Amino acid sequence: MAERESREAAARSVVERMWQALYAKDWDGVAALIAPDGHYEDVPAPDPGATGPENVVKRLRVGLDPVERFEHRIHRVVAQGDDVVLEHTETWHFPTGEKLENHFVTIHVVQDGKIKLWRDYWDLGTMMQQAPPWWIERLAKQDASEWSD
Repeated sequence: MAERESREAAARSVVERMWQALYAKDWDGVAALIAPDGHYEDVPAPDPGATGPENVVKRLRVGLDPVERFEHRIHRVVAQGDDVVLEHTETWHFPTGEKLENHFVTIHVVQDGKIKLWRDYWDLGTMMQQAPPWWIERLAKQDASEWSD
């Protein structure tokens, strides 16, 4: 029992550190917590996601670099073994004054102290209704081959 709780606490700690790094835009800190073959995917997005620390960071930066400030509210965290499930709300503040609020369920699988799998589930319509047009245009110009194999 104690070993399982310790493993779950360790997995949860990795996930918490990754989110702290993400919202600080500490891209090296995020990359350091992604397994060499770790995969990140925005499930509703049309691209296949990214694999490996460098590609995951490239993929994240496409949408997040233009965000000036984040608010992050965690509603619940469930850890079981290597799996950490996070229900949370993100509010993104853009330098042009727009604000986007989106609700997420995120699945993480942590192995050997690194994130092996990260899947974000959210509603595409909710995000696109709130996103500034210039941000949507920026995304549309991106080529997924820049971060996927």
